[in-house]
Amino acid sequence: MSTLSAEVVSAVLLVAVLAFAVVRPRGLPEALAAVPAAGVVVLLGALPPQQARQQVQELLPVVGFLATVLVLAQLCARDGLFAAAGDAVARWCRGSATRLLGGVFAVASAVTAVLSLDATVVLLTPVVFATAARAGASARPHVYATAHLANSASLLLPVSNLTNLLAFTASGLSFTRFAGLMALPWLAAIAVEYAVFRRFFRTDLKATPTPPEPVAPTPVPVFTLVVLALTLAGFAVASFAGASPAWAALAGAVLLAVRALAGRRTTVREVVRSADLPFCVFVLALGVVVKAVVDNGLGDALARVVPDGSSLPALLAVAAVAALLSNVINNLPAVLALLPIAAPAGPGPVLAVLIGVNVGPNLTYAGSLATLLWRRILNSHGTAPELGRFTRLGLLTVPVTLGVATVSLWLVLRVVGTG
Repeated sequence: MSTLSAEVVSAVLLVAVLAFAVVRPRGLPEALAAVPAAGVVVLLGALPPQQARQQVQELLPVVGFLATVLVLAQLCARDGLFAAAGDAVARWCRGSATRLLGGVFAVASAVTAVLSLDATVVLLTPVVFATAARAGASARPHVYATAHLANSASLLLPVSNLTNLLAFTASGLSFTRFAGLMALPWLAAIAVEYAVFRRFFRTDLKATPTPPEPVAPTPVPVFTLVVLALTLAGFAVASFAGASPAWAALAGAVLLAVRALAGRRTTVREVVRSADLPFCVFVLALGVVVKAVVDNGLGDALARVVPDGSSLPALLAVAAVAALLSNVINNLPAVLALLPIAAPAGPGPVLAVLIGVNVGPNLTYAGSLATLLWRRILNSHGTAPELGRFTRLGLLTVPVTLGVATVSLWLVLRVVGTG
């Protein structure tokens, strides 16, 4: 197959896979389109089999880590951790919709950082609906916050997002070093989002909540909270020991799973289902298709656009390209395409890519799979998302958040370096 033909075939297949993932006809898993597409690019010669195999092998540890964190998050939800957090926020707001928004921001940012953006979208968004109803406030500002924070508040830890796991592997940083470099950009992104949300939703937030009859609060699952804290500490310890943080996640998930199984609060089938294995297969197959696209033209095109170095203009340009590419082909293919180009220049450009692919998707529905999933959850609660409102909010938040977070990263790199 000629280079041009390989480029066209792989690009068409990538678009088809992403379109299927967006629409998901009849709720079919994304892997149903991605796996055949990966097979086609190999069979037609757009990607040699050995390179496809190598791509899968490189992604397997990351995907395994993702599956483990998803199980951990689901078990935390089953034990009532998210519901208890929602109850605490409802009590804390004391009749103020603005305080409720602040509480949702705090909880959503923490959940996203520690248990990944999927936990925020899938498990926390329904809790936020219930919390807003309990507080007698409009749910709109708060559920839009879960969508935005699932993306922009996922900058802190390698476990916060699949894109982070990929960037973490490419950066060569330790777990604690990664978190240290991204702490200021993470805080800056949340602060910008909160300021814009306060202004954008001022009418909803001015309304006086009318709480319904009080209900018994969900008890805090102390054992689950302790296991989660130990797991988070285990991430750092494993990194210092030169081991994969996945072992800490696995240990935490096993502890919670054994306890839940012994108490008959879950089943083995439910635990396995929470790992979302079809999505994991989708990620592996998508990686093969993206590799074919990158090797047959996209990589060269991006290499001409993406600047070298860790100067402020270079980091801003890298983040902007990553954000734009995320909204064109989704953030997961974007990070897979950009990391091989950014990694040789060091951790700075890699982390700038991460800022772009995590913050950028708040501009459009198609920017990340998490946002698409958030739309489905809103529809299931009888609250259809509004394209115009989502886009206006994205136009107000994304450029400023992208700039402030990238400048924050540059400042941290200037002060502490990457060593």
